[in-house]
Amino acid sequence: MIFNDSIRYIDNTLYCDAVSMPEIVAQTGTPVYIYSLRRTIQNFRRIQSAFAGLNAHVRYSAKANANLAILGALVNAGAGIDAVSAGEIHRALLAGAPPDDIVFAGVGKSPDEIRYALEKGVGWFNVENILECQHINTIAESLGRTGVRVALRFNPDVVAMTHPNIATGHGGAKFGLPAEMIGELLSQQRSYPNLNFAGIHLHIGSQLHDTQATQQAVRAALNLIAPYPNMRVVNIGGGLPVAYRPDEVLPSFEDFAATLTPLLQGYEVLLEPGRSIIADAGLLVTSVLYEKRQGKLTFVIVDGSMTELMRPALYNAHHEIVAVSRRSDTMREVTVVGPVCETTDVLGRDVPMPYIDSGDLLALLTTGAYGMAMSNNYNQRPRPPEVVVEEDGQTWRIARRRETWDDMVQAETNL
Repeated sequence: MIFNDSIRYIDNTLYCDAVSMPEIVAQTGTPVYIYSLRRTIQNFRRIQSAFAGLNAHVRYSAKANANLAILGALVNAGAGIDAVSAGEIHRALLAGAPPDDIVFAGVGKSPDEIRYALEKGVGWFNVENILECQHINTIAESLGRTGVRVALRFNPDVVAMTHPNIATGHGGAKFGLPAEMIGELLSQQRSYPNLNFAGIHLHIGSQLHDTQATQQAVRAALNLIAPYPNMRVVNIGGGLPVAYRPDEVLPSFEDFAATLTPLLQGYEVLLEPGRSIIADAGLLVTSVLYEKRQGKLTFVIVDGSMTELMRPALYNAHHEIVAVSRRSDTMREVTVVGPVCETTDVLGRDVPMPYIDSGDLLALLTTGAYGMAMSNNYNQRPRPPEVVVEEDGQTWRIARRRETWDDMVQAETNL
């Protein structure tokens, strides 16, 4: 099963560190997201350790999970933040991240977002468009800013072994700049007097299933910047994978580090992992509402849905689903669905499950990344609370309360 030192069964009851799921649910209700800060920091330290042979710095990708408790714990542990919007920069600053440790990435930064980032003094801009360089340079001049550090995002036209919806380094993707455009920018650096072209950035996709494509992309990037001695920072993005199935075989953090370390000696290296830090530290707990047989399928209808966890509906992502109270009953295969009025509101198909009753608790594992971050109010469903179990493994708190109907209409004016 997809368990670890923090998410596991104790006496046939599912726990997050030393706290049982029923204890939390008794106070929060369901559905509810629960995260282990201990596991989160452990994953962060494992990445740091794997890349210890390089001058490497981790910038946690906030888009995976931007809860302030998560961001704050990682910042306190020494992580910087990779932000893809001004809103994520705002959250990073609220969590205590030093502005210089924030990287502003994203394919479509607006002028207002660029101005905000410059005013706050963010450390890096990952640039994906020639006009973006012009915007940054012009706005920086208006603010009296010089030496703004820029990393040019390189699209190496490499096809990564991952789901096509999360592959970003191939020629048909919207991300990055081709080699010829980067060469053009670097040959015209003097046209941008307020910018410091100091690095190259690449991210060929998430959930990478081999190290070779990354190695190929890094080699191409290094060849591209070789004529420019000022380009001494290589941002290799994220993409470090997480197992969502018990039989999944994936390269380890150490495998990626062993492949890349010989290439990157003498460079400053930035990494932007998100999923690999928070995914297996989180789970979504939901309650069984009904069970029914229809056609040849047994449907288990729960109070969690695609509004809490979009990934299965968005790109058929898999999450292990288990009973919070483990039983030795005969297992059968069921389809776990939510109450949202969409056929795509399916959380799991062919799920092995004991016979269960209304009110029983189920847990969807490895949902710490892109779960709550993608949640929404479709069908006017309030978003769920988020709970963190502290780094001591013993105490827990509600890090975000459950939304109410009133919360969902506060911004509307016709009241």
